[in-house]
Amino acid sequence: MKLSPAGDTVRLAAAAAECGADGLTLVNTMPAMSIDVHTRKPRLSRGRGGLSGPAIHPIAVRIVHDVHRSVAKQAGIPIIGLGGAIAWQDAAEFVLAGATAVGMGTMLFADPWAPEGVVRGLESWVRAQGVRDIAELVGALEP
Repeated sequence: MKLSPAGDTVRLAAAAAECGADGLTLVNTMPAMSIDVHTRKPRLSRGRGGLSGPAIHPIAVRIVHDVHRSVAKQAGIPIIGLGGAIAWQDAAEFVLAGATAVGMGTMLFADPWAPEGVVRGLESWVRAQGVRDIAELVGALEP
């Protein structure tokens, strides 16, 4: 189930778990709006749209952490962290927050090969952390 960052995502995740969700994708785009100050009109044709990419990454990491800690860890539900992952460090943040997988979207427009660099970076990071498997780092955020 893919959940929106708008509203109480932890509550939505709990409801999804109760309904039998096999996994959670966190998060979708943030509702957003941009106005052209010269024309005083919305920059988007429908007036509103979704904000994604690096701008929402810190929000997505927090939501992944909150849902992992409050719902997913106890329910044994995997999380796909999504939102602004453009480098291996962004993916590592998602993992430490509780994601078992990381999705990339916006970055692929600029560099379709970016996931290969992210994987190489994560492999080096896992070794540097002194663990054998990245799964050992899922949710391993130090308080």
